[in-house]
Parts: sequence; C-alpha cells; structure tokens
Amino acid sequence: MRVRYTLRARSDLRAILQYIDERDSRGAQNVKRAIRKTIQLIGEFPESGRYSGEQSTRVLPAGRYPYLVYWIVEARDVWLVHIRDARRPPWEGNRERSTRG
Repeated sequence: MRVRYTLRARSDLRAILQYIDERDSRGAQNVKRAIRKTIQLIGEFPESGRYSGEQSTRVLPAGRYPYLVYWIVEARDVWLVHIRDARRPPWEGNRERSTRG
C-alpha cells in the first residue's frame, strides 16, 4: 500500500529527527532507521500493530525505541496520522481528514 503522511505526522517526524540529531548524531541514525523500517512494515502489512482505542487507528512501536507510529487505512492508502515519543503524555489530538497534506 502507498504510505501517506498527514501534516501532523510529517511535523512530528521532522521534530523527532531534529531533536535526536541535536543530541546524538550516531544515535539519530539508528532511530531514523528504526522509524523508516516501521513505516515500511506498515505499508507492507497495514493490518499489523494493534488498535489504539481510537476508532480505526492502529499503532506500532518503532523497534526498541520509545516512538509510536499511528496510522489508519483508507482504500489503498495508509495514512500516518501521528508519531510520538511514548514517554510523553498520551496524545489527545485530532486525527480527522482535514489534517492531511
């Protein structure tokens, strides 16, 4: 399936990668690789992961790192709706169609 990003997910990913790059460039490469592999896995197996408790939104951790990738499946597309650090408080944001870019 084609993987697409909402504006929120794209912003989340950019912020996570920037934060990690500023602190540990070597560690950042490992986290980037784990997130990319997770997103690739989601594209190949969109029914993987578990339901997040929010309608049809699924979630999967990025390897051994504390990042969670949230997505929904619509027709032939996987929409990444949010990527967050699991050490932070739970996300209560909007996952509506209007946040897509």
